[in-house]
Amino acid sequence: MNPIAAATGGAGLLLWVAFPYICLAVFAVGHVWRYRQDQFGWTSRTTQLLEHRWLRWGSPLFHLGAFAVIAGHVIGLAVPASWTEAAGIGEHAYHTTAVALGSVAGVAMVTGLGMLCARRLLTRRIRLTTDPSDKLLFPLLSITVLLGISATAVENVFGGGYDYRATVSVWFRGIFALSPRPEAITGAPLLFQLHALSACLLFAAWPFTRLVHVWSAPIGYLARPYLVYRRRAATPAPVTHEVPTPEPRPRRAA
Repeated sequence: MNPIAAATGGAGLLLWVAFPYICLAVFAVGHVWRYRQDQFGWTSRTTQLLEHRWLRWGSPLFHLGAFAVIAGHVIGLAVPASWTEAAGIGEHAYHTTAVALGSVAGVAMVTGLGMLCARRLLTRRIRLTTDPSDKLLFPLLSITVLLGISATAVENVFGGGYDYRATVSVWFRGIFALSPRPEAITGAPLLFQLHALSACLLFAAWPFTRLVHVWSAPIGYLARPYLVYRRRAATPAPVTHEVPTPEPRPRRAA
């Protein structure tokens, strides 16, 4: 029996109501504190100068995959099924598209994250510059991503299919609507529940890690004029003209 699903009453309220709200409160207050206390640390802490071959492939794969995964979560969790059906997208079409696109995005994100983690572990110079917050972020982010991939693979790719929009999505929208529905998620498969709990922990840790750089995207750079860098021409060495020294004139004998 799923031990988390069996948590009802006070335990269920603690897991699916109190815990998410605590994490969201830490997420909000933590960002304010971080901005007021550590503005110079509000950065991605790039290590491109230390190593760029792994970063060249790992970073785009991770970020593009993450953007697609986040977009899929927003649609799947925040948009009710009745809205997509009203738009002419049936459940089967939505499920097929979500699994196909989500699998591609998930594989790209996992591949990129794996390359970034391997780069940090195997490159000594980067390993020595690893911040303590990174030692929390990378494992927590990896666990959250792998749980999401596993839930999709087990239930919707190799399994008979699971409509999380009827359970997990209802619980998710209830949290933000200030109308919690803990009973909606208690019947979800264990992997979906663990994925939701790890995501809550990730939101709580967010303000204290390099993830804060997400809110500082350089959008203004899109409209800013290009900076033109020109190579300075080498200054020619000054030409010196040697003046011949006149030979001394012989002196006449007296």
